[in-house]
Amino acid sequence: MPVLCLEPMVWPESLLDSRIDGHFGEQWWVLHVKPRAEKSLARKCFARQTRYFLPQYRHQHGGQGRTKDSYLPLFPGYLFLYGTERERLMALETNLVVNVLSVPNQSELFDDLKRINQVIESGLPILPEERLQPGMPVAIVDGPLAGLQGTVIRRKNKMTLTLKVSFLQQGASVEMDSWMVEPILAQRNV
Repeated sequence: MPVLCLEPMVWPESLLDSRIDGHFGEQWWVLHVKPRAEKSLARKCFARQTRYFLPQYRHQHGGQGRTKDSYLPLFPGYLFLYGTERERLMALETNLVVNVLSVPNQSELFDDLKRINQVIESGLPILPEERLQPGMPVAIVDGPLAGLQGTVIRRKNKMTLTLKVSFLQQGASVEMDSWMVEPILAQRNV
C-alpha cells in the first residue's frame, strides 16, 4: 500500500491566523471520530469547504533497511471543526463521528490550536503526548518558536517542550536546546 503525501491539515490555510468572531453561530467543535477515520473526515470536510484543523506529524517506520514515512494525526481520534450547527450536523452525516464534544472555552482552544500549528509550521519534529505530566513552565526566548510557552519534560537526556490542548488533556512535544528556553517564574504578591 503506497504512503500518501501530506494532505491539508488546516482549511482554509488562514483559519488559525487570527481569531474569528463567531458570527452566525460559528464555533469550534471537537469531533471524536471512529478509529483511523480522521483523514477520511478531513477529506470530506475539505470537499464540502467546511473549516477544520487536523494536526499531523511525520512518522518514520519500517525495517530490514527500509524506512517509510507516513503522516499520522497528532491527536488520534479527534478533528477540530469550526462552523455552525449545520456544519456539525453535516459532519455527523458522514457516519465517521462517534461523538461531538462542545467547547466551553472557545478562546482557550483557539490559542492552544494556534500554538500547535505554529510548531508544525516551524518544521521542528513534533510527537504526540498521550497525557501531560506536571513540569516546569517555560518560555521560549530564541529560535523559530520564540514567544511560545509550554512545559518542559526530560526524556532520553534531551529537553522536550510539551504544548498542550487543555480541552483534550493531551499535547504534543518538540525537542529543544536548553539555551532556547528560560523558566517562567511565579509572580509573588509583595
